[in-house]
Amino acid sequence: MIKQNGSGSLTNEQSQFYEEQGYLIIPQLLSEEDLASAREAMTQKVSMIADELFADGLITDKLEDRPFPNRLAELFQDLSAENFLKYGRSWRDRIPGYFTLMSNPKILDAVESLIGGELFANPVYNVRPKVPKVAAGAVPWHQDKSYWPDANANPIITVWIPLVDANEVNGCLHIKPQTHRKRVLKWHRETYTGTGYTALKDSQLGKTETVALPVLAGSAILFNDRCLHMSTPNMSDTVRWSVDLRYQPTDQDPMVQHGVGFLARSYKFPSRVATLEDWLAGRPEHEE
Repeated sequence: MIKQNGSGSLTNEQSQFYEEQGYLIIPQLLSEEDLASAREAMTQKVSMIADELFADGLITDKLEDRPFPNRLAELFQDLSAENFLKYGRSWRDRIPGYFTLMSNPKILDAVESLIGGELFANPVYNVRPKVPKVAAGAVPWHQDKSYWPDANANPIITVWIPLVDANEVNGCLHIKPQTHRKRVLKWHRETYTGTGYTALKDSQLGKTETVALPVLAGSAILFNDRCLHMSTPNMSDTVRWSVDLRYQPTDQDPMVQHGVGFLARSYKFPSRVATLEDWLAGRPEHEE
């Protein structure tokens, strides 16, 4: 693919690995400072949930002094999975800290290396609190594209970033390399978690090896939306916080049926790049 003006931040070796394998790990791409705004947004959300649980009489202590990885898990430790799933398996709130993260130049520079500098932030971004022992925390084998099979958008790059260290105890990602060249496989809605994830049957997975991807907080895993992947249950006693962000070229389907994305970077039309105010107002571009 011909790059547009900027060159991005990946080395030729990294770009080649992504093209061949369908994914790429960038260890500790983001610093603690880079993650701070997203953590603050997540903390705001947890406080809102704690207030509601308290008002409903489901808890007697909002646990406001508990550390970030612990608080949400402890709020729900004596409640049911249904109580947790009331708030959804993933969140897509428009809290400023999420826009700050999605607009981070370090992320955009990496994605630019792969698809050029005219970048649209897809509306399907997710904040994922994988809470211990809740079935919905385990995500079955799937392709991201199964969630938008009719969208004329390709390539879409998922950028998965943990806010805490992700490992095989708290449920890191697992991926099947080189499966990004597959078509969109026939999928079904699973029933185990109560959330209806798209899922594939074991017979569809083939003999391709499975690679576990434990990474430190702030690392990024980039992968193609056709690449087969999953994550395991959280068997720890803290929350495995992560985000999955998605980017695509601006000339692809903006997928408005899934919400409003935004113009994240443009060398051709820099004045149109969305600001925080635009994003909060649901505008995909800056209006002068």
